[in-house]
Amino acid sequence: MTNVERSVPKTLKLMDPSVQFRRSKAQCLGKADLSRRGSVDEDVKEIVQLLNSRDQFFTTSSCSGRILLIDGDSSGFEVQKQNCCWLLVTHKPCIKDDVMVALKKAGGDAILKFEPFILHVQCRQLQDAQLLHSVAIDSGFRNSGITVGKRGKTMLAVRSTHGLEVPLTHKGKLMVTEEYIDFLLNLANQKMEENKKRIERLYNCLQHALEMETTTKSQPKIRERNNLLSTHKKGRNPETVGDRCIAGQNDSKPEEDDDDPGFSVSLFPEEY
Repeated sequence: MTNVERSVPKTLKLMDPSVQFRRSKAQCLGKADLSRRGSVDEDVKEIVQLLNSRDQFFTTSSCSGRILLIDGDSSGFEVQKQNCCWLLVTHKPCIKDDVMVALKKAGGDAILKFEPFILHVQCRQLQDAQLLHSVAIDSGFRNSGITVGKRGKTMLAVRSTHGLEVPLTHKGKLMVTEEYIDFLLNLANQKMEENKKRIERLYNCLQHALEMETTTKSQPKIRERNNLLSTHKKGRNPETVGDRCIAGQNDSKPEEDDDDPGFSVSLFPEEY
């Protein structure tokens, strides 16, 4: 053993990926919730609990979707959330009166936003992330993607594109009519309703996909026997028997995942 090898602590030596994943999961789920709300949003609790109950996943952050009014510095070209004043935040449909009251506190460039559901999940293996990615795409979250870190950390982000962002004031002065604000809120509330439907669809599809995965893993011998039997049936393609049900129920083609525009693989910095 060289002097360099002796100087490397055992904790820094190569760790079994499964052990490392379990350790990361325990550390993440054991931390306090530092979000503004301080807890998981009600509309996504079932999804978060379902994922965290599985050995191959754990959630790192989530938001069920929200309508917010933020007031930023008029001298900037873009409102940054960390440097702005939050005038109004709601995870429910919003009414005009609440926005008008909040706008009275605006002194800069107030922006009305709708931000759809977002979920970040760390996955044990790439194939686990691909399963969730397929479910997310089928549920309407077309902007979802996978990121693989340089050290193998695999993250899935569930995202959609039906957001909304409209400036309402400039230097504290209201630049639009109340009628237009009413129109914007109707649009934002419609997006919120669609967002909720997609969350429900995601939960149902996720339940089904995980149940199918569990059944597949628990009955490998039965699957193998059925595949062998199917190859002896005259005029039968051996690949159609086992795959037709899965493809039909999920309405997706797993072999096309790599070509999906939502799928991306990037590298984190060395220190990640």
